[in-house]
Order: sequence, then C-alpha cells, then structure tokens
Amino acid sequence: MTSTVPALGTRTAEGSALQAVLLDMDGTLVDTEGFWWDVEVEVFASLGYTLDESWRHVVVGGPMSRSAGFLIEATGADITLAELSVLLNEGFEQRIERALPLMPGAVRLLAELYEHQIPTALVSASHRRIIDRVLTRLGAHHFSLTVGGDEVPRTKPHPDPYLAAAAGLGVDPTRCAVVEDTATGVAAAEAAGCHVVAVPSVAPITPAPRRTVVSSLEEVDLPFLRGLMPQLN
Repeated sequence: MTSTVPALGTRTAEGSALQAVLLDMDGTLVDTEGFWWDVEVEVFASLGYTLDESWRHVVVGGPMSRSAGFLIEATGADITLAELSVLLNEGFEQRIERALPLMPGAVRLLAELYEHQIPTALVSASHRRIIDRVLTRLGAHHFSLTVGGDEVPRTKPHPDPYLAAAAGLGVDPTRCAVVEDTATGVAAAEAAGCHVVAVPSVAPITPAPRRTVVSSLEEVDLPFLRGLMPQLN
C-alpha cells in the first residue's frame, strides 16, 4: 500500500467543522502495545540481557529508532540499531500472525466513519511492513490514507506524521480529530494543531485544552468527535 495517497478522495464532512479523523494504530485500534514490549524482552533475552520493567514506560508509543536506541544504550548490547530493528519487526510480525486483538469499540468506530464518508487516516510510528499486515485485520478500505513511522522525516512525538496525513487528505490540521493512546502520540498531534482524544493504554494521560481523555473507544463516536470542533462562523 502506498502511503499518504488518498484511496477514497479528499471528502469533507459536510455540515460539520470536523474535516477528518486521524487514528493511531498500536494500543489505539489494535491491542498490541504489550506485544512490542514482549518482543523486546524476548529479543534482548536471546542476546543475554534482561530488560527492567520500568523501561516499558520509556519505550511505549515511540518510534522504533528511539525505543531500540534506548534499549541498546541501557543494556550495552552489542547490536546495531538496524540489526535490532529487523529482529523486533520480525518478532512482532510473528506475534500478530498468531493473534491480533482489536481494541473495544474499534470496529464500530471505523465502520461509522466509513459509513458517513469521513476522511480517515491511520497514522502510526510503526513501519510500513507492520502497518500493511495490520490493515488486513482492520480493513484497508476504512482509511483514505496511511502514514508509517519510516515514511516521514521525523516521526512522533514530532508533528510531521499528522501534518503529512492532513496534507494528504487536503484538510486543515486544526479541524482534525486525532485518537491516540500514548503521551508521545498526543504530543505529536497537539504539535500539529489537532484536537486530541486520548485513550490511555499503558501510562495515564491528563486532560488539557484541546485534549479530551476517555477510558475506551466505546465512548467515541461521530457525534462525539464533531462536538470537539469549535463552531465556525
């Protein structure tokens, strides 16, 4: 699948200030944040190292380059970032081939956005090879475009992925609702100027201006997302 190329056109949400919905993947739509940590533990165990559980909050939600780099430095493992990235991606792919659980409310929300022709993008720090595998479970038709962490100059927590998604859809970032599960993703979305719905998966996230925190995607529907947008004159 080609990234940042609209598959369904740049449609707008008529009658609403909401122009598009941009969704994170791991921990937001698919219950895989724990998968990444388990794979990291297994890979480093094979290298002869034990990961400290407290490091889990450091690596969650970030790009692989940051997470893998941190773990190499923390353990002193004799492995390059490129070599480790291959091992982590391979381990993750093996796990999602066995099972890929969806977050509660994900199927219903994606179906609702698709039914109402709301431009929707998947914006992930995961690499393209992982995104394409997950899309077979989520349904690629639900997304007008997808953006991978290895397809932008800087990934989360920088705003680049969300700015790229908004540009690809032809919409204003300030009129986009972003759904995220980690502080890293929230920071990226807010830096892009988007309204954020945070559904914390591992670490708590506090409410803030232009940021609404919910406990589950089951609390999120199209009227809820439209209600986040200020009324236009």
